[in-house]
Amino acid sequence: MTSVNYRRRQFLQYAALGTITAAMPGFSLAEIRSAGKTANSAFKADVEIALTAQAADMPILPGAHTHVLTYRGKVLNGPQTALKELPGYLGPILNFERGQKVRIYFRNQLPEPCITHWHGMHVPQVMDGHPMYAIDQGEQYIYEFEVDNPAGTNWYHAHTHELTATQVYQGLGGLITVTDEAERRLELPSGEYDLPLIIQDRSFTQGNQLRYMLGMHQRMQGFWGDTILLNGQKDNVIPVKTRAYRLRILNASNARIYKLGWNDGTPLTAIGTDGGLLPRPETFPYIMLAPAERVELWVDFSDRKVGSDLTLHSLPYQIPTSHMGGMGGRGRMGMMDQAGQHEALSIATFRIAERTSDSPKLPDRLIPMQRWTASHVTQPDKTVPIAIGMRHMSFQLNGRTFEMENYQEIEKIPVNSLQRIRIFHESGMRMGRMGGGMRGGGMGMMMSQPHPIHIHGQQFQIVSRTQTNSQSSAYNTIKDGFINNGWKDTVLVWLGEEIEIIKPFQDHVGLFLYHCHNLEHEDMGMMRNFWVG
Repeated sequence: MTSVNYRRRQFLQYAALGTITAAMPGFSLAEIRSAGKTANSAFKADVEIALTAQAADMPILPGAHTHVLTYRGKVLNGPQTALKELPGYLGPILNFERGQKVRIYFRNQLPEPCITHWHGMHVPQVMDGHPMYAIDQGEQYIYEFEVDNPAGTNWYHAHTHELTATQVYQGLGGLITVTDEAERRLELPSGEYDLPLIIQDRSFTQGNQLRYMLGMHQRMQGFWGDTILLNGQKDNVIPVKTRAYRLRILNASNARIYKLGWNDGTPLTAIGTDGGLLPRPETFPYIMLAPAERVELWVDFSDRKVGSDLTLHSLPYQIPTSHMGGMGGRGRMGMMDQAGQHEALSIATFRIAERTSDSPKLPDRLIPMQRWTASHVTQPDKTVPIAIGMRHMSFQLNGRTFEMENYQEIEKIPVNSLQRIRIFHESGMRMGRMGGGMRGGGMGMMMSQPHPIHIHGQQFQIVSRTQTNSQSSAYNTIKDGFINNGWKDTVLVWLGEEIEIIKPFQDHVGLFLYHCHNLEHEDMGMMRNFWVG
């Protein structure tokens, strides 16, 4: 993409947005054009951070260094603990406090446009990293927001239109932690006992360079690498003591879905998910973690022998997928294969290195949470659809692909409302009944596959998860690994599933994205806007 083409497209986007903003009070075209250009003198930041996207050559595998893209950060003002560097190629961990006012000076030193999204954070539209705000090489975007999230684990990553998959794949991602008083009262493991685990799959050439090649299969499935990295490094063995740890796990892969489980069959104890801590600890035989999802685990090594190992695996599972035989419609369409992951992959090995008797106990209860029902919804007789579909070899949401400044009538959401949303795999018949500007027809379930759906803004609650597909043998390999309680911003929608959620749209107006977080699908246009106003 050339700078000239990008500038012209940006101009056309602003022109189109002028017609939208004229009808919507509280959101002006001037705000769009000036967003991120200058710091607001009335905004008294508690912490200021410089964050730069740039190219670098860094060690990942033995031998030659790997050319990557990375975030480099520096605390300009405020507590130095607001930023913690990781040894790999990923960006630094940003550590925030609830109620803290944050200013981030983001500078792009890449030879292509870039913008950064604060995934999971409740921020105004102009601070959310919508791709309309992408900046060119040498330009700066100033983010200013007050941290309005409960304690939990979020992340940040590039969100550039049609470049998100390649930029994240090359390294533009990092973790965000938020803490608050309620979390501190729980006295969860902290400091060296609070471990980040950012999981990615990558492929490399013989010369140790990242390999990213997209044929038709990779575009439709999403890119799966053959090497597992943890925190930007390979073959991690983590020394631990005989005590409890808090593991903050992020799936930062482009497309791979992980089925997390211990090698010896020990159940996993979850204490948090995307949007923060759970109401109480929950135990699972394994946990499914799709791209962009997070889970926090309580792991107690107290009964382990010094010198022994415990390995976190991604266990085998099946995905029934369809295929097309031949070009030009030749061959059979809609025949189901068993895809997915066929053997266990090692994620991280924990080596018991030291004995200690100093360990906290797992709390019986964590953070109170009000469960929403239909009676809490602002418009009980309305359900907002997110229909997953495919036409002309292109994944779509609500019958359309991404349009930078556009939205449909069904994508208009009143601000300060609580909405019921149904996420499902469309069929031609079902889409025809829904109307609302969506076009019917299509391949329906024949070309379906799992999709992690992410909605920008505040986290939501999962109300129900219903499996309507007859492919029960494959579903049985993953069905016990979904965390349906707690707060979520990304939900994995399996084949044949219908998921109902309730989501708040509070405080902020403007365009907020919803999209598939399989990044190849997102770059192919599987993304839409909600207009909140």
